[in-house]
Amino acid sequence: MVMAFESMRQFAEVLESRGELVRIREPVATALEISAAADLEMKKPGGGKALWFEQPRLADGTISAFPVLVNGYGSRARMALALGVGDVEEVAAQLGFLMKAKPPKTLAEGFELVRQGLDVVHARPARQKYGSCKEVIRRASDGGPGLGTFPVLTCWPQDGGPFITLPTVFTEDPDTGERNVGMYRMQVYDGWTTGMHWQVHKVAARHGRRYHERGEKMPVSVCLGGDPVYAFAATAPLPDGLDEVLLAGFLRKKSVPLVKCETNDLLVPANADVVLEGYVDPTEPLRVEGPFGDHTGFYTPPDLYPTFHVTCITHRKDAVYPATVVGPPPMEDFYMGTASVRIFLPVFKMNFPEIVDLALPAEGVFHNLVVVSIKKQYPYQAYKIMNGLWGMGQMMFSKFIVVVDAEVDVHNTSEVLFHVCANTDPQRDSIFTKGPCDSLDHAPTEPNVGSHMGLDATRKLPGEGYRRGWPDKCVMAPEAVRRAREILAAAGR
Repeated sequence: MVMAFESMRQFAEVLESRGELVRIREPVATALEISAAADLEMKKPGGGKALWFEQPRLADGTISAFPVLVNGYGSRARMALALGVGDVEEVAAQLGFLMKAKPPKTLAEGFELVRQGLDVVHARPARQKYGSCKEVIRRASDGGPGLGTFPVLTCWPQDGGPFITLPTVFTEDPDTGERNVGMYRMQVYDGWTTGMHWQVHKVAARHGRRYHERGEKMPVSVCLGGDPVYAFAATAPLPDGLDEVLLAGFLRKKSVPLVKCETNDLLVPANADVVLEGYVDPTEPLRVEGPFGDHTGFYTPPDLYPTFHVTCITHRKDAVYPATVVGPPPMEDFYMGTASVRIFLPVFKMNFPEIVDLALPAEGVFHNLVVVSIKKQYPYQAYKIMNGLWGMGQMMFSKFIVVVDAEVDVHNTSEVLFHVCANTDPQRDSIFTKGPCDSLDHAPTEPNVGSHMGLDATRKLPGEGYRRGWPDKCVMAPEAVRRAREILAAAGR
């Protein structure tokens, strides 16, 4: 098993060797055609295969020098490969400790972590003077097509233009110097400017507000490719202030090599495939961005967002352009989100020991539906879980939270719906609250604020006002089931 990838091309080669990648050798248009092919593949059972487009055709009819890799994370197996493990469950137990631990500052601290069975000695990034991401350097001051040479996808017919869909965006808090790595879609306006769709709740948006208060330009750098774990770390629901680069180093079991950018002072992965350096000027007027066919399955309408000015583009000579397509589920992002849930489940359990399992069904497109099972011990415990989850980071966006008993498989939507229908009295077992909501959610009357609903589908206790005596669920006798299996097997069933 490869524990750390040094480029997106190396990741693709491993995928191909495992039968997880299909090469498309004929020219395919970056406008709508690649995304249509990706959508069809993503909808196949288990997420289909990763697709490698050798000849992406640009809007002017020319063939880009950069191949496109799409759906690279789009299955349970490929998500595990991206993280360098046999299964994402392998890192779940360790990550709970990482959320509390600082990277070791001394050898003694490092050995103490190893003693506890946690290999985080590589979490601290390693700064270096040069990286393969600088094999080619193109500055805006020298002119040229800039982003026009990259196979940026136009994914859906009503999209406002081509969008970079798998960027890792590096910013810093101007007061503390704390780094944040997020993933925000970027509409390409021309060769040297893009939109920067960081929503009001995001950490980068908070950084931008501080730069606006200081009256300073905000340095921003965007990376594409490199180790696939970088993109995963950028999407992970880390608490504010915990560096995504530390998470990446932990997951890859190797320090992330960082190099200083050419035109700003930000540090970025030295082994990235592409780096877009630049700035956002918080004092300039916002620019219209969108529409965009989003992970909600609907177009998010045009809105005003900051403009990212690219001052320099650096890249590998053999760079690969990674992309994803979001839209009506299931899509590639479902597997990335599921991996985050599995890995971060110990963190939820650390805060709520009664939690057994948690799932974000594909139909809920992340924030719309959360199903959680608990070991219920006292009245109204389900409501404690609902309110607690709404208070945890990005879980504040969860539109519906359904709580079920411990024995219910939260990953089986049919089983969940059975217990919701069987165990609830709608008026008695539901609560409503108000709070922030996902900026991409088109349902609320006003953007960014709305209501949330919790549904208690657990068995009811006398202390919850239930006096009838909860009935037992119909379950076949174990010995009869054993005998029935023998009978059916003998009959060829």
